[in-house]
Amino acid sequence: MLAARAFCDIEDARATPHLIRLLTDTCALVRVSAAYGIGRNPSSDAVEPLINQLNQDWNGYVRKGVVWALGNCRDARCLTPLTVALKTDISAVRLWAASSLAQMADVGYEAVVGAIPPVIEALLTDPIAAVRSNCAWTIGQLCRELPSNIVYGAAIDAIIQAFAEDKDLGVREDAKASILNVGDPRGLQLIETLEEEGWFFEN
Repeated sequence: MLAARAFCDIEDARATPHLIRLLTDTCALVRVSAAYGIGRNPSSDAVEPLINQLNQDWNGYVRKGVVWALGNCRDARCLTPLTVALKTDISAVRLWAASSLAQMADVGYEAVVGAIPPVIEALLTDPIAAVRSNCAWTIGQLCRELPSNIVYGAAIDAIIQAFAEDKDLGVREDAKASILNVGDPRGLQLIETLEEEGWFFEN
């Protein structure tokens, strides 16, 4: 466990095959340390073992580490398991799945287009405010890689809706930050209008 955990801080490709092997260790503490170690030392060779472990591991802490590692692998194969985790797993795993899906921005256009709909859905419907906040941040990251098309428009609409309607102040703050990050004119105008009316501070 301690040896695997060391590679959460150390980057050395020689460790990756050993960390992959430890993903199936009988001890959950070893598995979670191996997952975080792979996240620090991502490899295309680790993607399938990570996906397999995500699908079968009973321990939520391990799945959380696996989800983080999958995001860092920046591989198109990670899109489906991350979106499934965002929809179906426990809140701690959904939280990290939302953030990990932002890494699809580095994978390519198709991955971004595939990631946005489930992130929008979670932004608008997830019962946990922290998950919604991460979704707002992720949409901001993904939109920066999109042209102004229908997918981009739907994503901006969702961020605007979260900013205007979410009951949690933290979610609204993160939605606002994403709009500012993207620099969408329609979103910026809405922020200016609502804040001039004092709405943001009253709700």
